[in-house]
Amino acid sequence: MSFLNRRQFAIRSAGVLALGVGKVSAGANQPAAGWRIATFQADITPPVGHALIGGLRGPAKSILDRLSARGVVVLGAERPLVICGLDWCELRNDAYDAFRDALAAAAGTDRQRVLLSCLHQHDAPYFDLTAQKLLAAAGYPKLMFDPAFFDQAVSETSAAAKSAIEKARPVTHVGVGQSAVKQVACNRRVVGADGKPRFNRYSTARDPAIRNAPEGLIDPQLKTLSFWDGQRPIAAISLYATHPMSYYGNGEVSYDFPGMARELRQRQMPEVFQIYLTGCSGDVVAAKFNDGTPGGRRLLAERLHEGMDSAWKATRQQPLARVAFRCSALELPPPDEGKLTIAALERTVADSAASQSDRIHAAMGLSYRRRCDRGQPIDVPAIDFGPAQIAVLPAELFVGYQLAAQKLRPDQLLLTPGFGECAPGYIPTDAARQEGFVEEHGYCWVRPGVEAPTLAAIRKAVSP
Repeated sequence: MSFLNRRQFAIRSAGVLALGVGKVSAGANQPAAGWRIATFQADITPPVGHALIGGLRGPAKSILDRLSARGVVVLGAERPLVICGLDWCELRNDAYDAFRDALAAAAGTDRQRVLLSCLHQHDAPYFDLTAQKLLAAAGYPKLMFDPAFFDQAVSETSAAAKSAIEKARPVTHVGVGQSAVKQVACNRRVVGADGKPRFNRYSTARDPAIRNAPEGLIDPQLKTLSFWDGQRPIAAISLYATHPMSYYGNGEVSYDFPGMARELRQRQMPEVFQIYLTGCSGDVVAAKFNDGTPGGRRLLAERLHEGMDSAWKATRQQPLARVAFRCSALELPPPDEGKLTIAALERTVADSAASQSDRIHAAMGLSYRRRCDRGQPIDVPAIDFGPAQIAVLPAELFVGYQLAAQKLRPDQLLLTPGFGECAPGYIPTDAARQEGFVEEHGYCWVRPGVEAPTLAAIRKAVSP
């Protein structure tokens, strides 16, 4: 497939612990016309000069793409349900709660029934309110983000959701479809010539031995859940598991190749509201098929769009007979040793000689510690539409969790967006941890042995 420049691309694109388990709110005897759906979107692009990726790289110098919040409100259940994806890197702790609270208030529901996920692009901001307050108290205001911009983005998104409800449309059917995506994703894990595994495939890989190693464990299927009023499609939610970065860190705000694929799909099908969500992909990247150039980014977008198109063509409709909500609780205790003790984290935040990166990571670690110390678990919410289900999972879960979740519900198309509550950082499988992933990568605020409780929480959320 030929490379296209950005202008050509745009022209072409025109052509469980059950925490409040909800009852099944519609059954076979309730007319499908009782269900309605509202679509909403808002611009959440940070201004030039705003921190990107939480201050871990340089601030925004220019705006290549407008970032957006895109979501749906499902009406007709016991209480409304919200599904929303953000073109942001991460939401953590109280920032995640604040955004869900605002959407819940707008929709007339409660926080748990808001399924909110970041796409995790890196040329985008991320937020942790407590972490930024800690940094500000140490003399570093706006180091991670500007609280005023966060408040504005939350307010405008929730206002868009509230306004959209007035124009909600009937839903009679759901559609399910999936298709393999070719030459986009690969696993970080590579076995070297010495026979030892390493996790050193990043967004790009210059070393041919790393780049050309086998794909490794991925989920090749792009999944699409759609909502229909009779034969008229209203909205489509597509999910694929890979880190959404081709290149980043030069100060260009961008929604990267998943955003480009979504935009291409939206322009080709303007009557169908398009949402894209990133699956569980803490250990999945595009390195094997990515050369880190604008042309390479466009090629990845085209391949991802091909998967969207094929999944749409494979879609089969079924009457919407029921919608059920479930939510389980997940506790992932933080480490308490070495540099991750409370005292060590506090010293690092206050240390003017420490690097900016170390101070930011320490503030995030303290924020998560405080959350865990007050006994707040992570919500794992799921909406069951009958032939399909969507469950938002936390942070940078490895793809193995997504594959394991699908085995729990082979009767359904199961969409498992990751990057919900992002506070834990990487959540590796036990095997990956034993092979040294955490030592190699860091950015992990959970203790060893998290695989069993995580899978148990997923099972409770997705099982009737």
